[in-house]
Amino acid sequence: MNSLDLAIENLTSPPVLAFVLGALAVILRSDLRLPDPIHTWISTYLLLAIGLKGGHSLKGSDISTLTKPALLTIAFGLAIPVVVFFVTTKLLKLNAPDAGSIAAHYGSVSVVTFTAAMVFAAEADFITEPFMTSLVAILEVPGIVVALILASMKSEGVNWRNAVHEVLTGRSVLLLIGGLAIGAVSSANSYSRVEPFFVGMFSGLLTLFLLDMGATVATRFATSGKPPLRMAMFAIITPIVFGSAGILAAHSIGLSIGGSAVFGIMAASASYIAAPAAVRIALPKADSGLSLGLALGVTFPFNLTIGIPLAFMLSRSIG
Repeated sequence: MNSLDLAIENLTSPPVLAFVLGALAVILRSDLRLPDPIHTWISTYLLLAIGLKGGHSLKGSDISTLTKPALLTIAFGLAIPVVVFFVTTKLLKLNAPDAGSIAAHYGSVSVVTFTAAMVFAAEADFITEPFMTSLVAILEVPGIVVALILASMKSEGVNWRNAVHEVLTGRSVLLLIGGLAIGAVSSANSYSRVEPFFVGMFSGLLTLFLLDMGATVATRFATSGKPPLRMAMFAIITPIVFGSAGILAAHSIGLSIGGSAVFGIMAASASYIAAPAAVRIALPKADSGLSLGLALGVTFPFNLTIGIPLAFMLSRSIG
């Protein structure tokens, strides 16, 4: 499959087309939206399913092979918020709360973007390492903590300790880590009984979830307006830079072409679930609409439509 085929494969996949349909529905002023309880249920399902599959895939694996990828993930989780905080304060001239908020979003990871990348890898016949879900769980927290600490050093009234507790006990972290544990300790026989639900239905429910996410992104643009051009450029350049660095670093420690591409997407993504909850507590003076608008309104659709095939193209050219 050449580069053009990879791009077409992604853009014509049901999840991406469903995302576009959801956005189009808002533009056409349709009432096509999932009820909030259904949205919450599907997101819970996706997080637990990702954890279960990741934990089950770890059974029988050599855990020592996780050491280098885990250390690399922590390094990226610590470095990305520092770089983002510096760029947003020094170059984009944002205040410390806003810079800290954006650094928290981009220092963490989008589980949905990771999921879309894993689905794409499977459909395009790329092999990925069994521990990739573990790396997502590792990456979710450090970047938020570092960003909040940086903001607390430059401004007053930052309640980062309570925010860290919110992140560690939040739904996404608990479901990912809990799912990993359940999948790792479950017997093959017991896992096979839930596999049809958590694996067989996964792509379909992801497609339904992205249908609603498309509507959410379009609604945010309609109500909040477009972000300033310089911030929109930041939200596009940032995932390209961090994603490329992630792919190169992953290849340097021996990850596969598919695993390196997925790691690059993890580095390129921005959180819009765990980070906003922490920022709301720790940085009440921050413009949450700006950081969430960039993460969800610009970086997420960019990665979903262009970033994922681009990452696999780059990874394959290196590999």
